[in-house]
Amino acid sequence: MAENRHSSGDAIERLADIMARLRDPETGCPWDVEQDFTSIAPYTIEEAHEVADAIARGDMDDLRGELGDLQLQVVFHARMAEEAGHFALTDVIESISDKMIRRHPHVFADIERSDGTAAQTGWEQIKAGERAGRKETGALAGVALGLPALLRAEKLQKRAARVGFDWPDADGPRAKVIEELDEIAAASSDAARAEEFGDLLFALVNWGRHMKIDPEAALRAANSKFERRFAAMEAQAGEAFSGLGLDEKEALWQAAKAKGL
Repeated sequence: MAENRHSSGDAIERLADIMARLRDPETGCPWDVEQDFTSIAPYTIEEAHEVADAIARGDMDDLRGELGDLQLQVVFHARMAEEAGHFALTDVIESISDKMIRRHPHVFADIERSDGTAAQTGWEQIKAGERAGRKETGALAGVALGLPALLRAEKLQKRAARVGFDWPDADGPRAKVIEELDEIAAASSDAARAEEFGDLLFALVNWGRHMKIDPEAALRAANSKFERRFAAMEAQAGEAFSGLGLDEKEALWQAAKAKGL
């Protein structure tokens, strides 16, 4: 484990000071000075995905670095907000601290401690009250547009389910998947086919949700499996791989699959 050179508070303050210097219009880094919320947002999303990737690979050294990169994004946005007179990094930290205390009354208030399911239900009820306080009265209000599409679809479906708009079991969404496949086949234009394909993906997320499957995690796992098997195919065939016919490549694929890759 790396030696802690600073306390947590001092370390965050040091990072904030570094960002302030980088953003100094006179002596800072020209690239950092030119950035705004919109230009930095894609990096924020990318760093969050890289954190998830390090976790999936079980690489703790890499996770430490990726969490630092993600922390930098928070400090970067907070610094730009402070320069514009909106809020500062301390406001960000105070805000999330207040929110965690507010959403965990079973820990921080005189309320009986409950199990995980009951705690999650209470969390969602408190969140709903917060949305109501911001005049976000719709059941789907506040589901971030910037989320990965599969994750956002799942969140939208969960919100709808809380107000009773949901299939009673997995048979309904499974039938919907089959229906959407038929509608793709019957589509009369590229635009209609694309629309129906989106409906199919939404239906698949819904089916997975009913089977307690995380669609984002499932697709990441499928991607990793494809990469492993494809790499094994290339290793087996060597430089001749690209010139092989489809049947030969399929045979290599099946061989990689048989090895449990």
